[in-house]
Formats: sequence, structure tokens, C-alpha cells
Amino acid sequence: MTDFPDRLLAGYRNFMSGRYSDERERYRVLADKGQKPHTLLIACCDSRAAPETIFDCGPGEMFVVRNVANMVPRYEPDGQFHGTSAAIEYAVQVLEIDNIVVMGHGRCGGIQAALDPSMKPLSPGDFIGKWMGLVRPAAEQIQNNDLMTQAERQTALERVSIRNSIANLQTFPFVRKHDEEGKLGIHGAWFDISTGELWIMDSKGDFVRPNLDEPPIEAEQISA
Repeated sequence: MTDFPDRLLAGYRNFMSGRYSDERERYRVLADKGQKPHTLLIACCDSRAAPETIFDCGPGEMFVVRNVANMVPRYEPDGQFHGTSAAIEYAVQVLEIDNIVVMGHGRCGGIQAALDPSMKPLSPGDFIGKWMGLVRPAAEQIQNNDLMTQAERQTALERVSIRNSIANLQTFPFVRKHDEEGKLGIHGAWFDISTGELWIMDSKGDFVRPNLDEPPIEAEQISA
């Protein structure tokens, strides 16, 4: 085993002398009383689109699940290993979060792979290929559209995939129940890495820019 990365140790030192020092009491309360995040955020593994950074959230505010291309599979209680489904179950049933947000982003490598019919497996297991099969029907329709540029096809599938994941969320009985009872809000969002723009999905499924001229809402504070 090699030495732990110096870059990470340097970052940890900065964390302890900076953020942790400033929020020591907040961390103590979270340790003693447990977490009560308001939102489950399902995001991509891409290192350029970190949800806590984008939404300026502190510890204890968001329950974050990250996978390749921020996808949600359908509800399949088949006894197999389902990491994303397990996280959704825990967030809704145990943490009783108020919102679920599926957030995609521009220039997603997983979506790019799904649009490339010549893409060869990266390993014998073809884990990414099988995972991206969740959005393959939509990819096949979009990749054959010659009226769109490659960039347009990429953005289109990134957003269609978000809608597909939200539809799959509704196949989870406990998600559908909480949604129907008004206990849970389900949302879609798309982040443009190159410009920092955030687009949110409206009730019709269209992606629109939020009005940022409204007064900001203060994040809920955790009291001792």
C-alpha cells in the first residue's frame, strides 16, 4: 500500500484549521443528535459538479448520492445489490427528507458514452455500459437525429435522462406514497459546468432558469 496522498492531507489540515474550527459546534450537534438533511440529492460522480459546493450547503443539510450520470433505476426488489435504491429507501423511510433532487450536468461522460454506439467495454464486466443501459432507448432515438449537433444531442439526453430518473423514482412505492401525501417534493435540475448556470425542471418537464433576483432564503441553522 502506498502513502496517503499529500494533497488530501493538506486539504484536511486546511479543513481542520478553517471550516471545522468555524463550525465545531455544528459538527458536535450533528454527532450527538444525528443528521436531519432536508434534501436527497442524486448527482453524478463527475468531480466538476459537486452538489454541496453548487448549493452552498454545510454539513447535515443534504443527503447526497452520486453515481455515473446521476441515474435512478426502477424499483426492483429482486434480492440483488442496489446501492442507489438503498440510499433512496434510507433517505425517504428513515431520514424522512422533504425533497429529492435529481441533478444532471453538462458534458457528462456517461451520457457521452451512451450516445456513442462504437464505445467498447472498459472491462470484461462492462459496468458502465450496463449501467448506461438505463437510458439506452432514449439514447438510440437521440443519436440518430441528424438535425441536431453533437453538443445538442448531448444536452438533450442529459435532460431526458433526468426526466427518466424522476419517472423511475415514482416506481418506488414509498416514494410515490410520500409524494401523493404531499410529504415529498421531487425535482430535476441541470448544471452547466462551463457557465455555472443552473436550470430547474418545471411542472411540464421543461428546463428553465430560476429567478435569482428574489431575496435569498437563509439555510436552516442547527442549534445546540
